[in-house]
Amino acid sequence: MKRFPVHGRGATCRDVFAFTVRLWNRQPARLAIIMTAMLASTLADVLMPLYSGRLIDAVSRAANAAAPASDSAVAAFSVPIALALGGIAMRHVAFIGLSDLVLKMISDVATEAFHHVQRFSTDWHANSFAGSTVRKITRGMWALDLLNSTILVTLLPSFVILIGSTVLLGWHWPVMGVIFACGSLVYLAFSISLSLGYVAPAASLANRWDTRLSGALADAVSCNAVVKGFGAEVREDERLANIMTKWRHRARRSWVRGTIIGSTQGVTLVALRVAVVGYALLLWSHGQATPGEIAYVLTSFIVLQGYLRDAGMHVRNVQHSVNDMEELVAIHNQQVDVADRPEAKPIRITNGRIDFENVHFRYANHPLPLYSECSLSIEAGERVGLVGPSGSGKTTFVKLIQRLYDLSGGRILIDGQDVSEVTQESLRSQIAIVQQEPILFHRSLAENIAYGRPGASQAEIEQAARLASAHEFIAPLPKGYGTLVGERGLKLSGGERQRVAIARAFLANAPILILDEATSSLDSESEVLIQQAVDRLMVGRTTLVIAHRLSTVRSLDRLLVFDRGRIMEDGDHAALINLDGGIYRRLFERQALGPDR
Repeated sequence: MKRFPVHGRGATCRDVFAFTVRLWNRQPARLAIIMTAMLASTLADVLMPLYSGRLIDAVSRAANAAAPASDSAVAAFSVPIALALGGIAMRHVAFIGLSDLVLKMISDVATEAFHHVQRFSTDWHANSFAGSTVRKITRGMWALDLLNSTILVTLLPSFVILIGSTVLLGWHWPVMGVIFACGSLVYLAFSISLSLGYVAPAASLANRWDTRLSGALADAVSCNAVVKGFGAEVREDERLANIMTKWRHRARRSWVRGTIIGSTQGVTLVALRVAVVGYALLLWSHGQATPGEIAYVLTSFIVLQGYLRDAGMHVRNVQHSVNDMEELVAIHNQQVDVADRPEAKPIRITNGRIDFENVHFRYANHPLPLYSECSLSIEAGERVGLVGPSGSGKTTFVKLIQRLYDLSGGRILIDGQDVSEVTQESLRSQIAIVQQEPILFHRSLAENIAYGRPGASQAEIEQAARLASAHEFIAPLPKGYGTLVGERGLKLSGGERQRVAIARAFLANAPILILDEATSSLDSESEVLIQQAVDRLMVGRTTLVIAHRLSTVRSLDRLLVFDRGRIMEDGDHAALINLDGGIYRRLFERQALGPDR
């Protein structure tokens, strides 16, 4: 299957329709019921003009007091009533079925899109606005509703009316049938070609700017603390206004083009009316049509005109829906960068030994590899510090262990198991992480602490909080562990967020622990509490500490010194500090004595 990039122009019209058909194929029985009911309802509309014409002829004959004519008038009157009631019943069935069909489709699409987005790479998320992603999904969901309604309950009946009316009229007057068929086909072809070739490109561009607008709004709102900190409200207003102006101009062009098509469609319908009515009058003037037959022709045209007018509008709705779904379909079609292998099994980590065997790794779009033939072993329970300047490969090292990226060559083993051959969920659930700037959900403190082990009891949550020195600030809160922490945990201080993250790691009780220097940028009191909690957390676990301040890793069992993806030095603090000209010694002295020494 061809894949489409999310950050490009999205999927094509053909991709959107193929995607919709795949969703229909999941509910074939329900789709069949809807289409059958709509066809039956529409056939009632097709026959209605025929019996209306017969009613007029019957009434004309009844004027001569002929009893049979009166009976035929009653019969001609009864059939349209029965057809109308039958049509209402069939439409009711169709709309109930459509509701169930569309709701199931929307649920599936939203769930699967969320599933895809959650599994996209860290690079994808780093390069995507969360607000834009949400907008793509929600806009596509409701466009799917409009697309289904338009195709199944409006365009389908329009084609049935066109075919049915043409056949019935052509049966009586072949030329009239040709006029109906040709005029209707020209109208529909004209509407479809203009919608796809004239309006669709402008609508796609307007949607891309709509996505940018949503991303800009979410970015500014989520960073409101920075905006306030720099007094930049006016600057952000101006930035948003600039994006809004560009969106408005592009949206207006799309809407104006739609209006032009609507007006052109109206002129086409007038021309078709002139041809139909003119030919009907010609037949009547030559005595080839009765008043009832003329009424039948006029009623058929009125019905057909209504459907065609609606069809023109609904063709534009289809085009609009397709444009709105392009980015959602692109998300569904995009390949997950790091995927589980079909035969992947859960990993079972008991000791926590880590082995790198001839590891090669290169970031996408980077000409040179970051790691080349990297081999090393970390013993179970060993506490290892990762040291080196920014960009040296420390963070990538731990991301490779978590399999956030796939290797270019070699393999990484944990307790002898290749991480590329196990399920990612089982791997990451057995690796606890405490980040330098921990991210919390806008949920309760208890839910955030229990995130690594959702089934934990309240007693276990509180015990983890005590070990992390977090219970002391949580207990006095009015709602205690039920307190909501705000988006990304912003209602808590930096030290409080760190302690909640450490409590989360305690409760996860994973055999491997990754620490991204949890004590940096904190006040002295918080640093002492957190360092004590970290020391307790490292006991009995294979621990990797990404070191920003070298004074915090002096007591670790081993230090790995990185430089441009290579491990240049390996040893404990005492051994490395005594290496003349060593990288670690230079970095340590620079931090201890200051940059000018």
